[in-house]
Amino acid sequence: MIKDNFYEELEQVFNHFPKHHMNILLGDFNAKVGGENIFKLAIWYERLHQDTIDNGVRILNFDTSKNLVVMSTMFLHQNIHKYTWTSPYGKTHNQIDHILTDRRWHSSILDV
Repeated sequence: MIKDNFYEELEQVFNHFPKHHMNILLGDFNAKVGGENIFKLAIWYERLHQDTIDNGVRILNFDTSKNLVVMSTMFLHQNIHKYTWTSPYGKTHNQIDHILTDRRWHSSILDV
């Protein structure tokens, strides 16, 4: 499956990053992330969606396995400023592009 291959390749590339550097990963993951408790260490409260879809589960599983945080869900914004994709007719809005960073750089904030 293409998605499986993408995440396998992403993991291989990520594993070659130096451990002492701050890693920042950003892109269009086509992933809606919600507020499920199981992912509370990887996401913040400022997300657009309530439920996580399949691609969101994939990116959140990757996040937690690599000790990352979805920073695109951290900052307080009105919903109109959270979405990163709009349907051609303008009726559907999604937050599917994300910024992932090392959790260790934010541990003092996250552990509060």
